[in-house]
Amino acid sequence: MFPDREWTPLELSLWISAWAAVIVLPLGTALAWLFARSRGRLLWLFEVVTMLPLVLPPTVLGYYLLLALGRRGLGLILEDALGISFIFSWQGAVIAAAISALPLVVQTVKPSILDLNREIEDAARVDGCDEIQVFRYVTLPLIRTALISGSILAFLRALGEFGATLMVAGNIPGRTQTLAMAVYDAVLANDLETAGQLVALLSVITFVLLIVALRLGERLRTR
Repeated sequence: MFPDREWTPLELSLWISAWAAVIVLPLGTALAWLFARSRGRLLWLFEVVTMLPLVLPPTVLGYYLLLALGRRGLGLILEDALGISFIFSWQGAVIAAAISALPLVVQTVKPSILDLNREIEDAARVDGCDEIQVFRYVTLPLIRTALISGSILAFLRALGEFGATLMVAGNIPGRTQTLAMAVYDAVLANDLETAGQLVALLSVITFVLLIVALRLGERLRTR
C-alpha cells in the first residue's frame, strides 16, 4: 500500500491529503446530517467538540492525538487490531490531517442540508423509498455542490496541516515530511531558495484547487 522507499514531500503531501479527504468526507457528511436533523439535548455539545480542531492551537490538537494514539492511549489496541502504529508514521499524519479538516466539511455540508426542501424527501418516502434510499438517491444529489466543495476544502486543509501532524507523525524525511514541514526545515537551515520554491509549489496547488472548487460550484448551482 505504501512502497518502502523515500518519498518526496510533494508525494507525501498529496498522498496524506487524499487519504484524509476520503476519510473525512463521509464522516463529516454524516455528522452534518446529524447536527442538521437531530434534536438531542446534548447534541450541541457534541457539535462543539467536533468544531474544536478549527480553533484549538495545532500543537494542542496534536498533543491530544498523541495521547489518544500513543501507547498510553489506544495505541497498543489499534496496533494489535490493525497492525498499524500511528505514531511517527504516515497513517498518523492522515489521522491528524483528517481531524483538522473535519470541521470544514461539517460546516460546508450542514447549511446545504438545512436548506433542503423536506417535501422532496417526503415525496420519495411516499413513493416507497426507505431512509437509506432517500439519503442516497435524493439527499446526496441535492447537496452535491457542498460535498464537492467540502472534499476540496478538506484536501487543502490537510495539505497545509503542520502542527498536529508534527506532534503525531514527526518530521522524518522520506517518511512523514510533508511540504509544509519541508518549508519549515528549509527556513531553519536558512535555505531560502528551496523554501521559496516549496512555498511557490504549495501556493500554486492551493490556488488552482480553490479555483476549481469555486468554478465547479458555480456550474452546479446554475444547472
